Amino acid sequence: MAESSEHAPGPVGPTIPSLDPLGGSFLRTRIALPARPATYLRRQRLDRHLDKALRTRLTLVNGAAGAGKTLLAADWAAGLSQPVAWLTAEDEDRQPGVFWAYVIEALRACGAPVSGAVGVPMEAARVDRKLLAALAADLDARQQPVILVVDEFDRVTDPEVAEQLEFVLHHAGQGMRLVLVTRTEPLLPLHRYRAAGELTELRGAELAFTPEEAVPLLELHGLHVSVHAARALVDRTRGWAAGLCLCALAARESAEPELYLKEFEADRSTVADFLLAEVLKRQPEETQDLLLRVSVLQRFGPDLANALTGRTDAEPLLTELHRANAFVEDLGHSLYRLHPLFGEILRAHLRVRLPGIEPELHRRAAQWLRRSGSLLETLTHGAASGDWGLTAGALVDDLAIGQLFTGLRSGDVDQLFSGMDPEATGPATDLVRAARELSRCDVERGLSHLHRAEERLAADPSDGAAAQLSCALLEALAARLTGSPEQAEAAAEAAARLRQAVPEHLLDRHPELTALLLTHLGSTRLWAGRFEDARAALTTVAGTHGGASTALPREESLGHLALIDYLNGWNSRAERKALAGASEAEGICPPGTRAAGTGTGIGLLVLAAVAVDRDELGRAQTLLDETARLPCATHDPVIAAVRAMTRARLLLVQGNAAAAVEAADPGVRVAVASPWAAGHEALVASAAHVAEGRPERAAEVLQGVSGDQPVCAVEAARLLLAAGRPEAAVSLLDSIDTGGRTGPGVTVRAALVRGQAAQGAGDDATARRLVTQALLGARRERLRRPFLDARPWIRPLLSAAPLQELAADWLTPAPSRRGEPATTDARPPQLVAGELSGRERDVLERLALMMSTEEIAADLYVSVNTVKTHLKSVYRKLGVNRRNEAVRRARELGLV
Repeated sequence: MAESSEHAPGPVGPTIPSLDPLGGSFLRTRIALPARPATYLRRQRLDRHLDKALRTRLTLVNGAAGAGKTLLAADWAAGLSQPVAWLTAEDEDRQPGVFWAYVIEALRACGAPVSGAVGVPMEAARVDRKLLAALAADLDARQQPVILVVDEFDRVTDPEVAEQLEFVLHHAGQGMRLVLVTRTEPLLPLHRYRAAGELTELRGAELAFTPEEAVPLLELHGLHVSVHAARALVDRTRGWAAGLCLCALAARESAEPELYLKEFEADRSTVADFLLAEVLKRQPEETQDLLLRVSVLQRFGPDLANALTGRTDAEPLLTELHRANAFVEDLGHSLYRLHPLFGEILRAHLRVRLPGIEPELHRRAAQWLRRSGSLLETLTHGAASGDWGLTAGALVDDLAIGQLFTGLRSGDVDQLFSGMDPEATGPATDLVRAARELSRCDVERGLSHLHRAEERLAADPSDGAAAQLSCALLEALAARLTGSPEQAEAAAEAAARLRQAVPEHLLDRHPELTALLLTHLGSTRLWAGRFEDARAALTTVAGTHGGASTALPREESLGHLALIDYLNGWNSRAERKALAGASEAEGICPPGTRAAGTGTGIGLLVLAAVAVDRDELGRAQTLLDETARLPCATHDPVIAAVRAMTRARLLLVQGNAAAAVEAADPGVRVAVASPWAAGHEALVASAAHVAEGRPERAAEVLQGVSGDQPVCAVEAARLLLAAGRPEAAVSLLDSIDTGGRTGPGVTVRAALVRGQAAQGAGDDATARRLVTQALLGARRERLRRPFLDARPWIRPLLSAAPLQELAADWLTPAPSRRGEPATTDARPPQLVAGELSGRERDVLERLALMMSTEEIAADLYVSVNTVKTHLKSVYRKLGVNRRNEAVRRARELGLV
């Protein structure tokens, strides 16, 4: 009797009961394919993926509410030529008898009924194993497999039903294709089917719309938008189907649909209604509380979530939320994040449910993150909490004050502190204010905050060595900006002592602090004319590792080293270092990732000075213009002096002596004058006096120029010669202490001055020998300017052999016919189809050394593709097609 009540067999083709085991009629809407709305967009890539379900025994379509799972499966099923049994699960299907009764009814309704030997469940709460075995045997015996789609399978929560379904699927062999459409992971052994190649899976990432798919979807809703606008909406919704459709419906009512899609407030939209009803309110009270509190976080783990809730149950709750596709994304490593729209809506709901709690949640998050060592997130939540003592303290105690100046996130860190309460007090807040002001080159305000911080630290030394070391860094920067060598040395000495008291792991974590401090020290030493001491500090920084955090100080140090080379007459070396500095920044911090206004542009200024020496005046002006927008161009003494020097020289070349004198003044207030900066300013004034016919005055302003500054000295000697003081000119040249450190920029000019003096004394042979020496030294460096400045006396010498051949093609045009002299006062011909850029010359020089493309890329710190791009440009400009032809042509033109 028990058996017959549970499993009622009948003859083949029996009359099927019209009532389910609960005594109710079968609901036809549960076993019919859902209708697709006119706005449904068929996506071929998903249909092709679902077609694999015809070849695997189990298919899983798993996604969040509103992901488009049901419509996708229904549309795919409607397009098949074979029968598809469809069942939409409901809560009653938690009872095995009801579930299997509907499965059998769905098979009958689609035209694939089971035999009478199978029978039907007679009780709602249980199903006999014999019925399931008979059903499996019936399916296994079929010629063509039956496709069974169970939609909303997440409603079937009884593990017994899942076990029974696995039993039937396993024993049905190739007679059944099961498709489960669900929000949650089913309680089936998916790993076994996956390992056997019998599982097809479509999950949330694949169900998400792409921007290209969103465009036609929005068109079906009556909206015509660009792919760019669609991409922004897809980014915000993560391609969530329901979100896109609901936004489209709302946008259609807006006067500016595209603007609405870009700026709509999620918490005041139908999207909010959907997510609150379908996701949040379906959760237990403690889960809702968890979701609301973690909505203030960008990402979180169970421990951080517990810190916000004050409970210890976050781990199982988060695991279940992710498993249930409740818009909680698993990032791996026990980290989660909320779907962006869900997060927006939860934050708005938090303000209603728990008003005023947001700052406290941010403060708790900042405290927990500070202990875990996540600095940027600590600062973000600390700033959001309004607890500026906590936030500034986290930055200073972590020894991360340098991140306000350098690194990929320097702009973000600076922006976080832009809203700091002016009433917030303490050493850390004062240090942050000082750093922000000094980063903008506002020395007066920066020092005011710095001195206040130092006073508070002196009164309460418990704030620690990290704060005092931060003070030393800022003191070094202030010394650099005020041209105070003694102050810089004192700051460096203090830093060396304090480093011993700072934990080693902090120093290792923040190499930018030491790199910045040494850069400031090197710059100040350079200002004071202590080139070798400056080189020692700057070379240390240039060799520093540390990735993006030290990219800016490395770039700055290479730029300063380039300036030292330039001031010693090594133009090509200076160019290479300046370009290497630019490569450092570009390799680590691509355009768009650095904060606006960062960097001083010293490398560009050195390249501009080199361009003036090569008589590439247009390039020099372009490079000067690029640096004009940088804030430190007029505040940093070294930068201001180099810019003034280069602008003044350019104006002199252009014949505007009065403007050159005005431009030569750096216009910065400094504690100690720079010998080389003062020397160059004197050179410009002297040149202006010579141009205006005041030789005595020209000689007088040069009295302060000595042989300690070789570049200044040789130019001063030329001007003394022009002022009619040949003995003084030669004497000044003799006083130059080269020490083997001066390059062609000095030696070529010195040879020309001595040559001019020799010619003036009637020694033409010595003059020709010295000019020959100068030409040989200048050709490789392409130093045209010294010869152009010497045109009044050197023209006859360059018009005759053998000097004519040495000057041809790079300094003067080659004669068009044998015996025809070159016109030395004409501008040099354009060397190639287009002037090679500095980077192209850099690549060409390495090409001449037989370096491979990969070796050139490694040497220049750029990608192989970048080198290939430069090579193509070089080939085009030189009019060649191969590497060896390029090298040969470059040698003919004196480029290498």
